[in-house]
Amino acid sequence: MTAPACHAHPEALRALHAAGHQVEAHGRWHRHALLLPPWREWAQVAWHPRAGQGGPHLYRPPYGGHSPLTRLLARLHGRQIALWDVESRDWTDRPARELAAQTLARTRPGSVILLHDGPQVTPELLDALLTGLRERGLSPVTLNALRPHRIGLREGWTRLRGSYGG
Repeated sequence: MTAPACHAHPEALRALHAAGHQVEAHGRWHRHALLLPPWREWAQVAWHPRAGQGGPHLYRPPYGGHSPLTRLLARLHGRQIALWDVESRDWTDRPARELAAQTLARTRPGSVILLHDGPQVTPELLDALLTGLRERGLSPVTLNALRPHRIGLREGWTRLRGSYGG
């Protein structure tokens, strides 16, 4: 979650925690790392909705964007970068059923599906995705339940093109 979302909806944040969901940082501001001077990126990476609660925390940079400093700053703050491999495209004007079919077609065991908290289609899309995952014998899990792995430049580029290119 971003800092403004946490401040605007503290009851939702408490409810997510109470329900056992993993809530991680998406930055203080929803700004691409390349648009931030280093001291602002430092603050961007440092912020976390569970500040002071210990443990390694995850950070998903807005837009998945990195500057040359992003990974170093994350490491200095004890954060791990968390990205996705399937973009739901819930920010488009397509109907939930169409988005769900396209998202499920790209989903594999261990996939991380990117959804957003603003679009009106997202709750309906989430319901369709959960149904589709169950039909395929897959279950949603928290990011902590997945084995982290590094991706190289080629895989990163392929993911980026797959997310936004079509």
